[in-house]
Amino acid sequence: MRIQFLGACRGVTGSKHLLTTNNGTKILIDCGLFQGRRAESRKKNREFSIDPSSLDAAVLGHAHIDHSGNLPNLAKQGYRGTVYATAPTDALCHYMLPDSAYLQEKDAEFINKKNRKHGLPPIEPLYTIADALDAIRLIHPYNLDKWIRIADDVEIKFVEAGHILGAALTMFRITENGKKIKLAYIVDLGRKNLPLLRDPKQIRNIDYAIMESTYGNRLHEPIEKAKKLLSDTINRTYQRGGKIIIPSFAVERTQELLYFIHELEGEGQIPKIPIFIDSPLAVNVTEVFTHFVNWFDDETKRFYDRGDDPFAFAQVEYVRSVDRSKELNNLTTPAIIISASGMAEAGRILHHLMNNIGSDRNTIMIVGFMAQNTLGRRLADGWKEVSIFGDKYKVKADVVVSHAFSAHADKNELLEYARKLGKVKKMFIVHGEEKQALEYALAVKDLKNIKEVYVPNEKDEAVLD
Repeated sequence: MRIQFLGACRGVTGSKHLLTTNNGTKILIDCGLFQGRRAESRKKNREFSIDPSSLDAAVLGHAHIDHSGNLPNLAKQGYRGTVYATAPTDALCHYMLPDSAYLQEKDAEFINKKNRKHGLPPIEPLYTIADALDAIRLIHPYNLDKWIRIADDVEIKFVEAGHILGAALTMFRITENGKKIKLAYIVDLGRKNLPLLRDPKQIRNIDYAIMESTYGNRLHEPIEKAKKLLSDTINRTYQRGGKIIIPSFAVERTQELLYFIHELEGEGQIPKIPIFIDSPLAVNVTEVFTHFVNWFDDETKRFYDRGDDPFAFAQVEYVRSVDRSKELNNLTTPAIIISASGMAEAGRILHHLMNNIGSDRNTIMIVGFMAQNTLGRRLADGWKEVSIFGDKYKVKADVVVSHAFSAHADKNELLEYARKLGKVKKMFIVHGEEKQALEYALAVKDLKNIKEVYVPNEKDEAVLD
């Protein structure tokens, strides 16, 4: 048996790994979209190093686009098997994949408009909405904590990841030469005591592990500090009459922010301020959340039991139309605008940044991980001038960065989880920029229960004996 690492190696987007058993069964683990520079992204996402039609199964850990977003291209290039996922992941993908396809089509349209001016040939979108719908038809939903046979020699079990709604860590049980080998895919691992979600479930007694390292060399502040920073930022910006612009992932982070704002208003910690969720995807995703209340933690369930919806209160307006989105540019009073995409690479957030980045009354609040070479990363890194839609803008707005909101485990949380796995023959460190991955690997080497540790490069292959 062997595994080939095809994405999110010494990087954090485009998760994709190929498991090939001794009997020749081929299983793709995740099929994420690589995000970064436009030309590099198009090339990496379009070119699979495997023949999609040769795969026997695909397993999807959760709905974030860096894990699910290249499924339409997989289907477009010939995959016709089942994509195994949890029920909330399936429901979220019904909205997220067509939304991603729409952005691909709009991106191609934008490039072609420029190409025509320079006499360059047109390009095709990476995939279309029709391709996204083809991929959705392949997704089959399953429950947590049940073994599922996906091939003659392979079973999987999803367990709670505590990362986003429906996110699962995956255990693989492979039969080889009369014995069973256990592999755990621990990507993305969430944190304990986050709002909305149940805590991650501890996996034990496995032979091999593939583990993330997004924050492998960093420690998060307690989640309570995220709430305090949010309160301080809102109050400070409100007092100077400005707007708080928050690039936010449509899944989980937007709902988490609403949960905190709802609490802060209820506690009298912030003024009643208009809140605009300006992302059609976030609007649809929040509706999905209300259908899976049984996946929430006990505290959130109690909100619903007493008829209190943390995602729908008086100050919240969900913006669907483009015209209403444009009207927000004319606001002259304090407001909170939460908009996608989370890394500020596409979508309506770009227009809000373009229209608000030049005023020192406003605040841009960064509340999630920003990959290298994204606009969100440049803002988080303190760039004084950034490019939006090809034009340069001075960054005069206050920029506030918090990693306390992160839905990824930090270094200590990752190490605690690894320590409790039991004896592991080999651990492979993925889903972290090179510095984070290497530093986390060094820390793992100090654990007595992990025999060998590797940080693979893209396309590296390892034998699991």
